[in-house]
Amino acid sequence: MSTRPGSQPPGERAGPPGRSAGLPPPAERGATAIPDRVVARIAARAARTAQSRRAAVPPDRSGPAAPSASAVVRSGTVRLHLAMDLPYPTDIPHACQRIQHDVAERVTELTGLEVGEVTLTVRRLVTAADANRGRVR
Repeated sequence: MSTRPGSQPPGERAGPPGRSAGLPPPAERGATAIPDRVVARIAARAARTAQSRRAAVPPDRSGPAAPSASAVVRSGTVRLHLAMDLPYPTDIPHACQRIQHDVAERVTELTGLEVGEVTLTVRRLVTAADANRGRVR
């Protein structure tokens, strides 16, 4: 079997791996826009996970209220604002720093957006007595 000069032998693909034949380069295809509210929902879920891991808050319904989040996306960069409860006693600055880092990392991983800023507001400190209040015994 003969091939034309410059063509690939059968079974070999031209171009970088993972790129389908016939598609224009990514810069020519356009951009994917992720709405602020979608990024905020991703951040809120990431904050809930980070809250349970970093601040030893169980992710059940009887504990602190779920974290809330808002996001502003501009030019591929996102600013996040989180609000959540933390257990008392805890090392608040350390827990907040770890949660901010975890949320930024997860949002970047899932969206591809660069997280420029994560602000975190601690709504309230929850004691074990507060967490047990409202539980049916």
